[in-house]
Formats: sequence, structure tokens, C-alpha cells
Amino acid sequence: MSTGDGIVANVPTLNRILARKKKITEENLIDFYMDAVVKNQGKPSDVDSWGTDYNFDPDTFYDHYESFEALDKAIFKALIDISIATLVETPDFSSFSKKDKLLSLYYTLFENFTLNREFILLTIKGYGLSLNAVSVFGEMKESFMAFVDALELETLSFNDTMESIQKKSIKEGFWVQFLLTIKFWMGDDSNQCKKTDIFIEKSVNTGLDLLNTKSLNNIIDLGKFLYAEKIKS
Repeated sequence: MSTGDGIVANVPTLNRILARKKKITEENLIDFYMDAVVKNQGKPSDVDSWGTDYNFDPDTFYDHYESFEALDKAIFKALIDISIATLVETPDFSSFSKKDKLLSLYYTLFENFTLNREFILLTIKGYGLSLNAVSVFGEMKESFMAFVDALELETLSFNDTMESIQKKSIKEGFWVQFLLTIKFWMGDDSNQCKKTDIFIEKSVNTGLDLLNTKSLNNIIDLGKFLYAEKIKS
């Protein structure tokens, strides 16, 4: 999604003024921003200098976002929303099992993460990854929780109040598991992050098994995998 074509050097002032009048879309802003973060190994120092470097009116940014943090949140939300939209458009997706739908979301989303790996690593490290609360993931979490909620994962049979608590706990549990997957992905140096794919399969299977059968087999399998990876590191 990055581009460096926005910088124009040694052109007449009139041309630069005319270029500034060109309509800048949100997609342009995202492209310019991600490119700048990767090039500078961090956020632009301010909107004005960033706008000058990429030849757009800084006021255009504030038409869409109030801060760089708001833009970061929008980018992470866009990544998951695009992943979900891609899945929904897949002809056979509606016939997938609940497990396969959840796995498909993980695989698709983390593939998009890997395609934008440098930007994402720089951004997350800039905020610091906390398993309790990561502010930049706020809008992405809403989309993730809505997806999990739509799966209508089965719960143990209790009264309505307990069932509501279970459903909320399930979503929060999968969110924590999702954050753990991000943490694992950040340290994954395997080719095309193949180890993350293994982690996804084992951790999602474990989570769903705990809901349905309370089987310990996948827990042991996941534990062996994590232990092996820790020994290697």
C-alpha cells in the first residue's frame, strides 16, 4: 500500500499550488502515511511537514482524522474489515464450519499483516503491546468481536443470565488469544510467517475444544509447540 510518488522536486511554485488542489482521498492519506512511517522508521514529526513532503494540504488530513493515533486505529480497522469482506465474497464461505470461518479470518488477516509487516511492527512497537488494553486496536476489536459474535459459538446450557456472561467471556477470551497471536507473529522470523499459521491452527482448535468438549489433547499439543519454540529462541 506504500508509494513514494507523492514527492515532487524542482517544479515551479505554480505547479505545486495546482497540485495541492488535487482531491486527496482517505486512501491517499493512508498510502502517504504508511510510506512515511516506513521511510522514516516512525511517525512523521507533524502533519504540516508531512503534508509538505507529500504535496497535500494538511487541512485535508483533519477533514478525516483528528490525530495520527486516529489514523492508526483506522488502518488496523481497515485491515480486518478488508479481510472479512474478502471472506464474505468467497463463494463457499457461507458453507464453512464455524471453526473454518474463524481460522479463515485469522489466516487472511495475518496474511495482510505480513504484507504490511514493517509498518505494523513499527506502529505496534511505538505504542507498546499490552495484553490488557492496546488503544490502537480499539476499532479493530469492535470488528473482531462482531465477527466472533456472528458465529454464535455454542455455550454450555445455563440460564439466560449465565449464557449472556458466557458469550461475553467467549468473545473476550478469543480477543486475548488474538492479541497473543499478534505477539507471536511479531517475533516470527520463519519464511512468510509459517510458524504463525501453525500457532493459529493450534490455538483456535484449543479454544473451540474448551468450549465444546473440554478436551486436553489440543492444549497439550499447543503447549508442546510453544515449549519447542521457546527452546529454539
